[in-house]
Amino acid sequence: MDQTATQTSQINASSTEKASDGKLINVAGPAKHKFYDFYLDEHQNMACRRLHFAGSSFGLLGLAKSVKNRSVKPLLKGIAAGYACAWVGHFFFEKNKPATFKYPLQSFAGDIRMFTDVLRGNLSLKDRKFDKI
Repeated sequence: MDQTATQTSQINASSTEKASDGKLINVAGPAKHKFYDFYLDEHQNMACRRLHFAGSSFGLLGLAKSVKNRSVKPLLKGIAAGYACAWVGHFFFEKNKPATFKYPLQSFAGDIRMFTDVLRGNLSLKDRKFDKI
């Protein structure tokens, strides 16, 4: 078996779990893993990651305040602050274009995953050598 086939089978094996009825189910296909790998490659600079984390926090705070006050205005402010932080991180620190411009939905999902990976301790905001992914 060649190396590509071996890697593909390893990815497929790692992305399946047994359901309660014993059947195998696909948890996260290789395409999701590949995009997240690309997404993390676009976020190597620690200042950019920190700005993304702050931006996601602003977005979540805006969402919470929006629900509490039953108003859409705080949500819009949170989204605007979140994207402003992320774009500053890309343009001034990472020196690349945000993935949002080409892949808006996947990029949003990647940002949420990166945020949760930081909270779980899988991604570092201090140094990439501490990343567990």
